[in-house]
Amino acid sequence: MRFEWWWRAAPEWAAGPYPSVAAGDGPGSPADRIAVAEARCYEARMAWILVIVAGLLEVVWAFAMKQSAGFTKPLATAVTIGTMIASFALLSVSMRTLPLGTAYAVWTGIGAIGAFVVGVVVLDEAITPLRIVAAVLIVSGLVVMQVASPD
Repeated sequence: MRFEWWWRAAPEWAAGPYPSVAAGDGPGSPADRIAVAEARCYEARMAWILVIVAGLLEVVWAFAMKQSAGFTKPLATAVTIGTMIASFALLSVSMRTLPLGTAYAVWTGIGAIGAFVVGVVVLDEAITPLRIVAAVLIVSGLVVMQVASPD
């Protein structure tokens, strides 16, 4: 499990599967097992960060799509397409580490709650008790998915 070229900021111990081999330790040494475990933990954290950013980008593209008036406004259309591509790309990278169901549910949940909040705050959409209950249920589901995820 390694991230691609744009993950150059990863710590030195995340650079390979057996980072302590260069120091003379064998692949099964305690230091090596700790380094591999730390690298996996780092990768899982980065995957969660990516899926959260992807979800936030989903909110941006949904709002921009609304503002594009059926893709008749070029700037809003360009923002929609650009953020949509970025959102899908980050989601796909996070799915290398996170389970499909968890990553997708969190991504769509963040998008749904974010679109709800933007609609109420920015677009003056109606806020009713039933819509609030629905939003709370979505957030509850996201929390359960994150807690239940093995990574």
